Amino acid sequence: MDSTSASAPHGATLAREHRDPRAELHRRAAGNGLITIPSLPVPIQQHTTQHSWSPYADNGGTCAAIAGKGFVIVAADTRLNGDFNIHTRHDLSKIKALTPATFLASSGMQADRLFLHEVLQHDVSWYTFNHSNRVPSTQALAQKLSTVLYGRRFFPLYTFNILVGLDDNGDGVCYSYDAVGTTEPLSYGTTGSASSFIEPLLDCAIMRGNMKGLGKASLTEEEALALLKHAFTGAAERDIYTGDSVEFYILTPAGVRRDTLPLRRD
Repeated sequence: MDSTSASAPHGATLAREHRDPRAELHRRAAGNGLITIPSLPVPIQQHTTQHSWSPYADNGGTCAAIAGKGFVIVAADTRLNGDFNIHTRHDLSKIKALTPATFLASSGMQADRLFLHEVLQHDVSWYTFNHSNRVPSTQALAQKLSTVLYGRRFFPLYTFNILVGLDDNGDGVCYSYDAVGTTEPLSYGTTGSASSFIEPLLDCAIMRGNMKGLGKASLTEEEALALLKHAFTGAAERDIYTGDSVEFYILTPAGVRRDTLPLRRD
């Protein structure tokens, strides 16, 4: 036995004896530049895609109302939108006549507002059947609508409503609602995609909160109708979800009248 093998540790000798000869051959060839060992490709990082679904959709449109002494006017445009598309220019489903003296205007998701209108119309029919053909008052329907919306608060109907009508004295009243039924009687209200454009105009023209020396305006029926027409005309210039035309319903103790205003169609 030579001196080199005698001085080598016992563990190193076992490692050389158990070394794979093929691996040793490849190591020496690579060290001498005889072969090239290709490197493994770096995997490309995969980006995760989250798939989601929402039960709600906003079909656009705008509703507004003004109440005064002896009248109330409710209006809504006729454009039905979805995903930046115009489904129809003649949608008349935003306003529902619940009784001859009470109308409901709704914006938001069309499916939910149609369902809500049918529920309330069914309740009105049952009330009429059980009370000798008498119809519920505007105040009773306002409370009923608030109860229906609040009852769905854990999975709300995606509708934003304005209920208008005449009170016991024949004067107009307007109730504005959020999605879960919070409401109060007001003299005007707006809802929908162009609400942020119409509401400040009505605040300024009716409430006059920032005008020194001027109190709340008392509009006539003609002045209120003209103000709503100006408001929708301006809103159609700034909101792509409001347009085509506006339907007006004027409720008075003498009955209901209907008026139409064409708007821009682009």
